[in-house]
Amino acid sequence: MATDYYAMLGVSRDASAEEIKKAYRRLARELHPDVNPDPEHQERFKQVTAAYEVLSDPEKRQMYDMGGDPLSQSGGFGGFGATGFDFSDIMDAFFGGGGGGRQRGPRSRAQRGQDALVRVQIDLATAVFGGEQDIAVDTATACATCTGSGMDEGSELETCVMCKGAGEIQSVQRSFLGQVMTSRPCPQCQGFGTTIPYPCPECSGEGRVRSRRTLTIKVPPGVDTGTRIQLQGEGEVGPNGGSVGDLFVEVVVAPDPVFERHGDELHCVVKIPMSAAALGTSVHLDTLDGPEDLTVPAGTQAGATITLRGKGAARLRGGSRGDLFVHVDVEVPSKLDARQSELLREFSELRGENTTHVVSTRTNADNGSLFGRLKDAFSSR
Repeated sequence: MATDYYAMLGVSRDASAEEIKKAYRRLARELHPDVNPDPEHQERFKQVTAAYEVLSDPEKRQMYDMGGDPLSQSGGFGGFGATGFDFSDIMDAFFGGGGGGRQRGPRSRAQRGQDALVRVQIDLATAVFGGEQDIAVDTATACATCTGSGMDEGSELETCVMCKGAGEIQSVQRSFLGQVMTSRPCPQCQGFGTTIPYPCPECSGEGRVRSRRTLTIKVPPGVDTGTRIQLQGEGEVGPNGGSVGDLFVEVVVAPDPVFERHGDELHCVVKIPMSAAALGTSVHLDTLDGPEDLTVPAGTQAGATITLRGKGAARLRGGSRGDLFVHVDVEVPSKLDARQSELLREFSELRGENTTHVVSTRTNADNGSLFGRLKDAFSSR
């Protein structure tokens, strides 16, 4: 046996077809003339290509293992076209084909439809508790006239006259390898192997039409802006009776006039008079769960926080809820009449306060304000 094809590819004699293909592709990348223009590499490339032609074909490999040379009838290393060598194996070595090569023959007209995306705005209560929401969806649906086939009533698919149903056109070209056979999708039928002689007048042969419909979706508790809800089989219908893609609903939570959300926490601000903060009071608050009466103890300072456990937003995965933080804002009267001013001065004198000269530091000014306390509350979470 003059030539050891197994040694050329660097594989053992009991190598599998997959091992032979991987070895060839590795060598083809290294030796291809576009990568290595050296004439010696070009000659070596021809040799490993010939070795692969023999060892990748079960019948030729068997003949070779029995002592024959299947290439002797085709002129040694130069006659690839005469033996039906598939040039796509070389192309696969450079442009993909992760082990299986590309699919041969006509492709199916029925293709999976694309996924669709819509956005829906919900209020904060729906985001916290979940609920149902109606959405309008504009997608491709199956044509009712042809039931998705794309053909006019009474007509049938015809075999493509150009490719004879193969879905591809083959041609033989000469190159440094000799004669090689290449193939490309048939331009007449776009690779389907068949044509539609009489398309459906409603969908123009597509098998689907655009339509607008209304869906009622279930919103799970705990969603937030950016959360996507996947609805299987509610997306675009595929061409010519293909399967349906999925619909993704992206949630946008509208701003709430009372509550502000931070993750699973809810925050709100209640305003009380200065006298109520000093003497203590009760505040009626309409939470998302219903009315709550909050007790504000005497001496409450501006920016104080009252926590309502389990009254915040739901966690999307877990079911539990966060807390509601009520921040107290103390209102100081901006205008006083003479009598009110007199009483406040008397009150200040009773407390020994100096109202004519107050020393303020940055720390006291910042932490003593509602803004400062709210900033501290958010930065600590």
